[in-house]
Amino acid sequence: MTADRDKPLQLAYSPCPNDTFTFEAWAHGRVPGAPEIDVTFADIDITNGMAERGEFDVLKVSYAVLPWVLGEYALLPCGGALGRGCGPLVLTKEPGTDLTGKVVAVPSERSTAYLLFRLWAAATVPGGVGEIVVMPFNEIMPAVRDGKVDAGLVIHEARFTYQNYGLHSLADMGEHWESTTGLPIPLGAIIAKRSLGAETLRALADAATASVRMAWDAPEVSRPYVLEHSQELEPSVADQHIALYVNEFTAELGDEGYAAIRGLLERAAAEGLVPPVAEDALRFV
Repeated sequence: MTADRDKPLQLAYSPCPNDTFTFEAWAHGRVPGAPEIDVTFADIDITNGMAERGEFDVLKVSYAVLPWVLGEYALLPCGGALGRGCGPLVLTKEPGTDLTGKVVAVPSERSTAYLLFRLWAAATVPGGVGEIVVMPFNEIMPAVRDGKVDAGLVIHEARFTYQNYGLHSLADMGEHWESTTGLPIPLGAIIAKRSLGAETLRALADAATASVRMAWDAPEVSRPYVLEHSQELEPSVADQHIALYVNEFTAELGDEGYAAIRGLLERAAAEGLVPPVAEDALRFV
């Protein structure tokens, strides 16, 4: 840590299994030399807003919010969620529903899921969808089932549970993204305040990488923490979640990870969904 910091850094991430698995060792002080942290749990739509308001030192956010926060926050090159075969789904009550002019529920308009949905809709729904309704992600599947909305955009564990609501997957946003770009799907990012200084930012990145590698080396250690915060998920679903969202990109974005992030933000900017991002804005320290 920098010399003028004598308090734990404030870190916020979601209670989802991929985050608790990734950060368990760090949160419990077992990563040697890591900056001390004070953890707050918040769903990603909340942390996105926190980032836009400049709250907290370190946050797990959606890549979609980066264009609004990169002035104050730096993107860490690890700790986030990218992958393949893990994209958001559009669910409907009836298979093959035409979404032209229809009401679609989304978990946030500042989410990667939303950007991927809008890019997909621009290419596949010529007449355009109708009203977009924002609601908590846990309310979306019941709303589709009960006919309150025509379709719902869902993320995370909903990939494994939507059949329980009698719903159908109309389209996989990740499949569309991967087939049109060849890139992994950028979902969640770890950002930290630039004002912390280069030394602390590097220490944070090192700690995130070390924490996930410790979780891979001894997954049974993190299991109680994961299940405690997994919002009543079945253990097998939590395991599927971790396997899908925690991968080599979590330890290190690498060239392919950065290409995916740039690709998403450039395409979204071209559609007028986000402000343009300067080429060097994604640079670490």
